Amino acid sequence: MIQVQVQNESTYELPSYATISSAGVDLKAVLEVPLVLNPLERKVVGTGLKIALPEGFEAQVRPRSGLAAKHGVSVLNAPGTIDADYRGEIGVILVNLSNDPFTIEPGERIAQLVLARYEQIEWKLTNILSQTNRGSGGFGSTGK
Repeated sequence: MIQVQVQNESTYELPSYATISSAGVDLKAVLEVPLVLNPLERKVVGTGLKIALPEGFEAQVRPRSGLAAKHGVSVLNAPGTIDADYRGEIGVILVNLSNDPFTIEPGERIAQLVLARYEQIEWKLTNILSQTNRGSGGFGSTGK
């Protein structure tokens, strides 16, 4: 388990894991009043949380499957990346992909936050790449 420094500027409890095997924690909408998200509209919704990630880690903001399946509401840039050197409030870019307006209530769970390790790339310039069966087949070249 990795310790992450967090500032909570909301009145809500810190996000927690729903089960022992959960990969992400739910982020809540910090709103003074309900927010209507019209069809095909997108808005950034604050969470009241600021974090300081250790080097070599990112936090990924991902959609909640229930919002997506039941209401057509998703995270527009999924997964959104929070870099280790970002110290601002975590915002969630929500989009309503349904045909009906959707109301986001204050404190509603709007996205998941997943911690992930990463490594930076060190480019090695070459004129020839190793060969594979797939080669440069492109999108969909391995089947449906």
